[in-house]
Amino acid sequence: MEIIEKPISSLKPYKNNPRDNEAAVEYVANSIRDFGFKVPIVIDRDGVIVAGHTRLKAAKRLHLKQVPCIVADDLSPEKIKAFRLADNKVGEMAAWNPDLLLGELKDLVNLDYPMDQFGFDLTGLDAALDPDPEEEEKENERERTMDAYNLRDYDPGRTVGFYQMPLLQACKGIPTELVGFNYMLTTDPRPGLGIHFYVDDYQFERVWNQPQEYCEKLAAFDYVLTPDFSLYLDMPMAMKIWNIYRSRLIGQILQDMQVKVIPTLSWAEDASFQFCFDGIEPGGTVSVSTIGVKRDKDSMEVWKAGMDEAIKRLTPSAVVVYGGDIGYKFPCKAVYFENAVTEKMKNGR
Repeated sequence: MEIIEKPISSLKPYKNNPRDNEAAVEYVANSIRDFGFKVPIVIDRDGVIVAGHTRLKAAKRLHLKQVPCIVADDLSPEKIKAFRLADNKVGEMAAWNPDLLLGELKDLVNLDYPMDQFGFDLTGLDAALDPDPEEEEKENERERTMDAYNLRDYDPGRTVGFYQMPLLQACKGIPTELVGFNYMLTTDPRPGLGIHFYVDDYQFERVWNQPQEYCEKLAAFDYVLTPDFSLYLDMPMAMKIWNIYRSRLIGQILQDMQVKVIPTLSWAEDASFQFCFDGIEPGGTVSVSTIGVKRDKDSMEVWKAGMDEAIKRLTPSAVVVYGGDIGYKFPCKAVYFENAVTEKMKNGR
């Protein structure tokens, strides 16, 4: 049969599909990303999927526009129903030869190919590899990497989205007062007080470098806004993703310490919308800064576009706004806090 490219928007999942494929989507997406879309989706003449529901979900996660398809227009409706079930069932009948599988995985691990991204459990595989005099040093380097990037705090089971952003549970509370992180060590905790990170990045980079030490200090306060790692328009996209990830992970560490965490919203151009709001449970309080937004028309347009998208995606119950009112009509409660630096300049301090 001929393989044809079809727009994803034209494909329809079978509404009575009995196969639960959600756990496999991430691994299939990894396979498509690494090797390409090598197995077409089978559809009937109406565009309803016969085989390939998981591949469709993976394609959507990868933001593909078109996918290869085979139209099973030679099968009757009864045979299509039977084929849909049979295609899923026959895969369960196969079994791995453990010795041959181990040999194949050993070869790939030696080539540094990450087979765990496709669902293979590599636990204990190192012990089966040939002795390597540099293995101990490699393990030490792995430990240093785990510490340097806070990978011990990363839990893949508590992430969302293609970029696996750590998930923050919705917080309904609203602080009555905000103090900048740079004044945290000289400020006594009091009811309703929150710590914000609307200061220069260099002042709080240490929170990422030593999360346990500083998160324990932050946990003394009623509220903590997540770190506002900068997203500049001219930053590489990878760096923007990294800064959002870091902010979410610090927030998750704090929530594990029973802190009331309010996500700080950050975005850049429209392309950043595909990840910058991931990891925030809808319906809670969020925070945003308006500082510098009125400087020029372009800055205002970027801010409004991102705020509109955040409202649509997160439907917040309240927004904690750090900085002045710039005329944006929030569809929910908005609580404004003045910029401390501006206030000090007004007061001649």
